[in-house]
Amino acid sequence: MTTNKTQPTTASVEQFLAQVEHPVRRQDGFTLLQLMKRISGQPAVMWGPSIVGFGAHEYTLASGTTGTICQIGFSPRSNALVLYLGSFSQRQALLDQLGKHRRSKGCIYVNRLEDIQMPVLEALCEQAYLHGN
Repeated sequence: MTTNKTQPTTASVEQFLAQVEHPVRRQDGFTLLQLMKRISGQPAVMWGPSIVGFGAHEYTLASGTTGTICQIGFSPRSNALVLYLGSFSQRQALLDQLGKHRRSKGCIYVNRLEDIQMPVLEALCEQAYLHGN
């Protein structure tokens, strides 16, 4: 059995976000910080060098990898904002209403927050925090 390499750190979330080069991603990162902090009621924690996360949950993958990861989180990457919102029953229905985005199995990719419906993102974050895994 292996352990997740992405672990919580003591790095400053605000300092990390302030160093994001892309000005729109930087501002969107600070917006997501406030949104997810309000929804989760949890402090923001850096998970590894580039994920801002809130809360935590245990998981086990089919490969045997186990660990703890943030319940909800995001990363302002150079090519997109990456949202980590887990899996829950109404995820697909909400994603269908979100607006312009791409997705993979576990991630949602957004170019700019202005491209999506913020009330839908808020609902996604709430449901992922309460019911996601």
